[in-house]
Amino acid sequence: GCLVCRFLPSRGNNEKGVPQLLIRDLKFEKKSLAKLMFSPDQENHPSKAPVKYGELIVLGYNGSLPNGDRGRRKSRFALFKRPKANGVKPSTVHIACTPQAAKAISNKDQHSISYTLSRAQTVVVEYTHDSNTDMFQIGRSTESPIDFVVTDTVPGSQSNSDTQSVQSTISRFACRIICERNPPFTARIYAAGFDSSKNIFLGEKAAKWKTSDGQMDGLTTNGVLVMHPRNGFTEDSKPGVWREISVCGNVFSLRETRSAQQRGKMVENETNQLQDGSLIDLCGATLLWRTAEGLSRTPTVKHLEALRQEINAARPQCPVGFNTLAFPSMKRKDVVDEKQPWVYLNCGHVHGYHNWGNKEERDGKDRECPMCRSVGPYVPLWLGCEAGFYVDAGPPTHAFSPCGHVCSEKTTAYWSQIPLPHGTHTFHAACPFCAHQLAGEQGYIRLIFQGPLD
Repeated sequence: GCLVCRFLPSRGNNEKGVPQLLIRDLKFEKKSLAKLMFSPDQENHPSKAPVKYGELIVLGYNGSLPNGDRGRRKSRFALFKRPKANGVKPSTVHIACTPQAAKAISNKDQHSISYTLSRAQTVVVEYTHDSNTDMFQIGRSTESPIDFVVTDTVPGSQSNSDTQSVQSTISRFACRIICERNPPFTARIYAAGFDSSKNIFLGEKAAKWKTSDGQMDGLTTNGVLVMHPRNGFTEDSKPGVWREISVCGNVFSLRETRSAQQRGKMVENETNQLQDGSLIDLCGATLLWRTAEGLSRTPTVKHLEALRQEINAARPQCPVGFNTLAFPSMKRKDVVDEKQPWVYLNCGHVHGYHNWGNKEERDGKDRECPMCRSVGPYVPLWLGCEAGFYVDAGPPTHAFSPCGHVCSEKTTAYWSQIPLPHGTHTFHAACPFCAHQLAGEQGYIRLIFQGPLD
């Protein structure tokens, strides 16, 4: 067999001297997995395939929306080169109250951005067709100009029933991404999107200003925040700094709170150009941008499935019931299975589900681990199925706390360092697979499995 298990000597209160197993000690067969590493779209003839600029993946969903992906509402959205360019670029500026300005706003075929300075004065910037770029729009609206419909993420929600009642903080026309149609296919992000009549209106209350070269710029109500990681999206990634992006794509430090009237300071040496691993926060949902090139180096669902089968083939056992444990298939990712592995989050010892060691004092949430007597939460383990969140192709050896989503060590380490915007002025680290706020010292734990006795 391709699986060589090296068992650790027994540790802690393991009376029977039963071998304990760390998944990273499984020697994963390199060749078989290398074949699975490449994305399916690379295997087909790349010359015929349409050019893919990249993908947007919504944080908090483990591979698909709770009620399934439908049309423009899904957990990930691929941006492909359009048959015909639909990008736009700024052209004429009109100071309002002029007939030209009124015409630009009312012309349904003319893109424009209106900046209302006062009741008496509006500046209208006309936008013209740009044959070198493609435009993609993201927002909460289901109107036709929106390519990717995004709704508020409710942490750990397995059904959409409880998500619709929440008053959304995501803008109907939240942002737009403009991709160059020629290599290197640079993607840039801008706050606000054009509505059905091809207009963007910044009302009296929105933060707006005249730039040094006489142009107008502004911020949307709750803002569009972007964070570019340092060292790309790799096992060496480190979190970058959150910035706000303006309607014209300029970069600013954050406002005091999301909707404060006063803009932050302009950051001259940074741009709105997206890079592999950039995070985009729309105040209610956070999106991860992966470039096509970055995705080609990322594990595929096939690769994750192979890792799942490798773990299950090692037949890890429950140290209490001695029953064999197995991760359920990726399709059954929200129903607890009877063979499901469970973990004590304080120590990392993996068991099958059992009723032993319940501590009644604390609502039955805390349990005592039979192996080492440490007391803490006891939760089922779930494989992280959204391959786009992985920074490497390592085996699933670690789990986020308190949700129990399992992935590679470097992936848990990376996400546990990232402060994700929460509400209007706080930040906290969260599991990318379910958006639950991380708990405990590190936010994740190393798993200790027990090997079979035979």
